[in-house]
Amino acid sequence: MQGNLITHRTAGHLNLRSILALGGIAGPVILIVTDLIVAFSDPGYNFIRHSISSLAWARLGWIQTLGFLTIGLLTELFVAGLYFSIRGRRGFGFGIALLVCFGFGLLLIGAFHTDPATGPRTVEGTIHGLAAKFIFWLFPVAAFLIAPSLRKDPQWKPLFYYTIASGVFAIGFMINSIWMPPYFDWFGLFERILVADEVIWVEVMAIWMLRLSLQSPQKLNAQKEMLSPERSL
Repeated sequence: MQGNLITHRTAGHLNLRSILALGGIAGPVILIVTDLIVAFSDPGYNFIRHSISSLAWARLGWIQTLGFLTIGLLTELFVAGLYFSIRGRRGFGFGIALLVCFGFGLLLIGAFHTDPATGPRTVEGTIHGLAAKFIFWLFPVAAFLIAPSLRKDPQWKPLFYYTIASGVFAIGFMINSIWMPPYFDWFGLFERILVADEVIWVEVMAIWMLRLSLQSPQKLNAQKEMLSPERSL
């Protein structure tokens, strides 16, 4: 019943799953564009040294805030589409739940600004910092839980190793951050590489989901038949 609902055609070749996939495609693009707009508008900003979150205090910082709120909301829509698109195995549901929390964490990062470099610590800044660490640790766990379902689903199997690699890369960076000095000169670059790893994964998965959603029903049925012998094992 759920599969029929999610693949029901709504406009031309688009269906509900296609629309949810488009949300996942748009989210990372919007975040990157808003980040670049605000960063280039601030002459004193350094991409290598300064954190992404510090742009919230720039003259156009509100644009970046909208970027985080937008990607957070669109990620939630994308995760809903992902849930209906993959034949879930053990741990898949929990992995999806963690991705929902990942999207909520992005919303928190946008809603609560980091503390300014020269100001006192605030509750808002503490929430922001905890939310950022939360999503950075959450992503690799979600990736590892979802990966086995990708390996067992012929439609998603090509992204199995990429998902594992993205998770390993993210957790490696987070483990390394434990020993990072408080005022690391390359923190901005470090943070951008980590964020890029996670949002590019969302982008790639969303593009793949859009591709699958636009395939003909006959081709999808043929792929389902390929899965039948494996399901009987």
